[in-house]
Amino acid sequence: MKPYKIGYTTGVFDLFHVGHLNILKRAKEQCEILIVGVSTDELVKEYKNKLPVIPHQERIEIVGGIKYVDVVVPQINRDKFLAWETLKFNVMFVGDDWKGNPLFNEMEKKFNHVGVDIIYFPYTEGVSSTELKQKLKYKETAI
Repeated sequence: MKPYKIGYTTGVFDLFHVGHLNILKRAKEQCEILIVGVSTDELVKEYKNKLPVIPHQERIEIVGGIKYVDVVVPQINRDKFLAWETLKFNVMFVGDDWKGNPLFNEMEKKFNHVGVDIIYFPYTEGVSSTELKQKLKYKETAI
């Protein structure tokens, strides 16, 4: 039996890579049902000031096709507590690159009051969508 019934994680999941796969696999090892919020294009534009390469609907389909994912939902804002009010998960999984971030410090306090754990997974070194985009730009200018 797994330690949690319902788990939740979120991300942009642009240019899906092994770091994304690692967090989804590790999350599913900890919960019976894994719900994944995929950030909308508008949300990404709002807080990263850039649009994803892959459109939201396609990112939803990619994430939904991963065997570790049970449910995919759009993430329309960064308020994880609001997501909890709707989805009622018992644990949230986050990459440890977010540990200590003011957004997650606040989430930890709120979740503590309702019995939701936050588990931080190690960041997969050397791979990110941003790094992939930079490599593609470098190769493009080298041609």
